[in-house]
Amino acid sequence: MGEPKDEFYEDEHTEPKVSLAEDGLGDAPEVDLGEGVDLGAEAVIAALEAERDEIRDRMLRALAEAENMRKRADRDRREAEHYGGSKLSRDLLPVFDNLHRALDAADEASKETAGPLLEGVELTLKELLNVFGKHGITPIQPEVGDKFDPQLHQAMFEAPVPNTKAGDIIQVAATGFMLHDRLLRPAQVGVSSTPAG
Repeated sequence: MGEPKDEFYEDEHTEPKVSLAEDGLGDAPEVDLGEGVDLGAEAVIAALEAERDEIRDRMLRALAEAENMRKRADRDRREAEHYGGSKLSRDLLPVFDNLHRALDAADEASKETAGPLLEGVELTLKELLNVFGKHGITPIQPEVGDKFDPQLHQAMFEAPVPNTKAGDIIQVAATGFMLHDRLLRPAQVGVSSTPAG
């Protein structure tokens, strides 16, 4: 029986090696100290400090990446809550338009003969606007004479109209809508092209 072997030596004829990788903490290379070199405390401490610094760096990077992923997931969740229904909302806008047109088309004679029917259409339109409001959908309803805003309005036509200035809204063809702070549909308007005089 021979003497117990030191853990850094494979057998009596190999060169001494120091392993910098602990169980599962990295794949640091072994440092070959050469034939007959005594492992000094300073060399071991320096090797361990380098390994510690590398592990700390990896850990800080992993924590930063996890925090970024958490923030990104939180932002995506908020956006899905706020804007996830935008396609359905856009699909419901023609329903609003048609109900609005039905009420606009009613004259005094039809109001007398079809009063309850028109009242039902009006109540349906109000309920639709209430549902829109619950989900952050607000109407953009410019008035004739307002200034054209390309962020909120879409010019359907331009025409010179007396007593107006260029850029004034002269007709509102369709109501626009916002979904929270995003434009869902611009208000469709006619714009004056009267030159400045």
